[in-house]
Amino acid sequence: MGKLIVKDRIEDQRADLTQAERQITNVLMRDYPVAGLQSVTRLAEAAEVSTPTVIRLARKLGFEGFSDMQQALREEAAAQIKRPMLKSDGWQKQRRTSPAFREFAEAVFDNLNRTIERLDPKTFDAIGRILASPGNRLYLSGGRITRSNADYFFNHLQIIRPGVTLLSQSPNVWPQFLLDIDKDSVLILFDIRRYERDLERLAHLAKERGATIILFTDQWGSPVSKQADHVVNALVEVPSSWDSTIAMNLVIEALVAEVQRRRWDASKDRIEALEDMFNATRIFRKGP
Repeated sequence: MGKLIVKDRIEDQRADLTQAERQITNVLMRDYPVAGLQSVTRLAEAAEVSTPTVIRLARKLGFEGFSDMQQALREEAAAQIKRPMLKSDGWQKQRRTSPAFREFAEAVFDNLNRTIERLDPKTFDAIGRILASPGNRLYLSGGRITRSNADYFFNHLQIIRPGVTLLSQSPNVWPQFLLDIDKDSVLILFDIRRYERDLERLAHLAKERGATIILFTDQWGSPVSKQADHVVNALVEVPSSWDSTIAMNLVIEALVAEVQRRRWDASKDRIEALEDMFNATRIFRKGP
């Protein structure tokens, strides 16, 4: 079958598919290729078939098993993200665009592409699993610039699950938080150039107490990398005196989606309860 994408393989085999196998392909095609990135169990449930039926379909399509087919779908998803960014004709010739904005945007697109290419799927999956684990308590902190990234991640994780703490901006009170950090704790740090000594010391002390360290840093790597169990390197360089954390936020939002997927049953009730509180307090306006 050469380099046929999964969609093409489905079309080639469609006449030979059983009714149950067609149910699976219908689910896949409704949200292609993202639908195939969920677990084999969830895909089977969505298609109302058995797990072995999903595995048989993958083999009928020429894959060794479901994981092999899912890897092909991951590659297709990554290619779909990269393709529009890499197109040289992405900017319409007739469109009036500021050269300065265009230069900056192209640098950001390049950062996104290269961050995606460098991110090991195993690292992403491991971080998602750790953040979703109900037994883990999460602590977040960032530096002078990346404090906003930590705050953004915190706000989303706190809605999805309990046991999430955003550390104070003042290192003077960190020892009070360190008292509660142990082997069931996860310290999530954001540190890009110019790397901050306080974050390095915080990582060292948390590591001594048995915590798992997850680091979001730039392409060069914060010194905290030596302490970290998992590192996400996002490219940050743009034509500016300031670095851009847009690529870092891409990974953050993908992880938010992954944690919610892993904790769907629990997070659904939590989100619904939060919406009830918003309605009761009338914090937000109703939509038009």
